Amino acid sequence: MAVAASFLSTANLSSSKSLSSSSSSLSLTIFLQKSNVIRQQLLVPFCKTKDTESSSSSVSLCLSKRSFALSLSSSFLLSLAGKGGRLAEAVPLEDEDDLELLEKVKKDRKKRIERQGIINSSSKEKGYLQDVVYKLSEVGQAIESNDLNAASSVLGASTDTEWIKNANSALTKLSLGPEEKEEVDMFNTSISKLISSVAQKDVETSKMAFVTSANAFEKWTTLTGLDGVLKGL
Repeated sequence: MAVAASFLSTANLSSSKSLSSSSSSLSLTIFLQKSNVIRQQLLVPFCKTKDTESSSSSVSLCLSKRSFALSLSSSFLLSLAGKGGRLAEAVPLEDEDDLELLEKVKKDRKKRIERQGIINSSSKEKGYLQDVVYKLSEVGQAIESNDLNAASSVLGASTDTEWIKNANSALTKLSLGPEEKEEVDMFNTSISKLISSVAQKDVETSKMAFVTSANAFEKWTTLTGLDGVLKGL
């Protein structure tokens, strides 16, 4: 979720640079125009001499004023060049950010394609996970009715129960990232706690363990994209 900002951020940065560039161009044009007027004003009194009054001192003064004006213009242009250099140095940084974002998008897309391929070819595992949905639904209804005997008959005596073993096989196969694996660990821990609490006839602890188990499984299906495939979620 992230990306937009970065584009928005990238878009805002590009817009700011465009405005800055336009502002610099306008400032340069205005300065050069003013500089030209000032140069002409400086040069005219000293360069405009009568034919009969031409002298080496007039020529020398004229040249010195011309040199001063040219020097002033050159200094300003060099100053702009320095700023342009700093702006240019920022461009590669933006390009690096764009490349990193593009690389992340490529990796995410590759991961989604890989996951979808695995899911499409895992009909048996999807069947195991659909069974988990049904089992958890039955257990939840039994616990809500305070019928822990019925809940125990569905859960089994331990995590070695066939449906739980099958569920773990499917969960492990379809978990490609650390977040999914974290939810699988949470599911296994809470299911073990649920079985123990139900066996001890501890209604309150059983309810809490059930909620944790159901939430972990539901979050896992969301992360893997199976929430839109399994029925009853």
